[in-house]
Amino acid sequence: MLRNASLSDHAFNVLLYAFLSAVFVVTFYPFWNILVVSLNDATDSVRGGLYLWPREFSFESYRSIFRNDELLLSVRVTVLRTIVGTPLSVLAISMMAYSLSKRKLILWRPLTLFFIFTMYFGGGLIPTYMVIQSLGLIDTFGVFIFPGLIGVFLMILVRTYMEQLPGELEESAKMDGANDLAVFARIVLPLCVPVLATIALFVGIGHWNAWYDSYIYTYKPELKTLQAVLVKILNQFQTGAMVSEAEQLANSSKRIPVSGESIRMAVTMVATIPIVMVYPFIQRYFVKGIMMGAIKS
Repeated sequence: MLRNASLSDHAFNVLLYAFLSAVFVVTFYPFWNILVVSLNDATDSVRGGLYLWPREFSFESYRSIFRNDELLLSVRVTVLRTIVGTPLSVLAISMMAYSLSKRKLILWRPLTLFFIFTMYFGGGLIPTYMVIQSLGLIDTFGVFIFPGLIGVFLMILVRTYMEQLPGELEESAKMDGANDLAVFARIVLPLCVPVLATIALFVGIGHWNAWYDSYIYTYKPELKTLQAVLVKILNQFQTGAMVSEAEQLANSSKRIPVSGESIRMAVTMVATIPIVMVYPFIQRYFVKGIMMGAIKS
């Protein structure tokens, strides 16, 4: 009987690993293919048939991107935006979540309903633009930080997480003379590291990938984010690449170093790799933070 059980367990493990391997290949291969095409010579890519490895290595697509004068400046803007905006958002979200985790708070229910209402209804682009303009944020760095400082969904995750913390910890701290601010900073925040690391990942990715607010609310070249500049570069090459297949083949004989396709793949890699490199450092907090913040006891 034990032997049959061990054989069935072994068969289940084999099937499980085979399934997970298939999922890995299906999810990883498109990203790998993008990298292969971006590193292949553009004139050779027209022939197709690129699967696992570039036939002719070339960095011309990346050189074409990094020759853009706006790119390095936009990298600094995006990095500064992510470095400044992420901790400020995490702090604001955690403070709001801590306040709304206290059901004895005056107007607790109306405030909660007010924030939830904003998740489903918005004023639209023109009223939002008018509000931001009236606040004097147009063409300023602050337009990247303050309008989206608090994400209501993330705040609800953190609030739910905080509600599960033992109330005795806060009571004992207040008996020792600690006020709400001290309890929040010295007890609540250290216990909420998993969920705070999780929302920091979400907020950081949001700042890194944001381009629309830069496109709408800023006009100065020194305030354009990386994603906005990459979209601009991509549109330039796509406009120039709107030719027939026969013309593309004719261009390939002229050894044109880049194409709209190669630029698109290179832009995808430039925009994706930096934020992907951050994920392993907070991955251990990710599942725990999401699960504990999403389940209400």
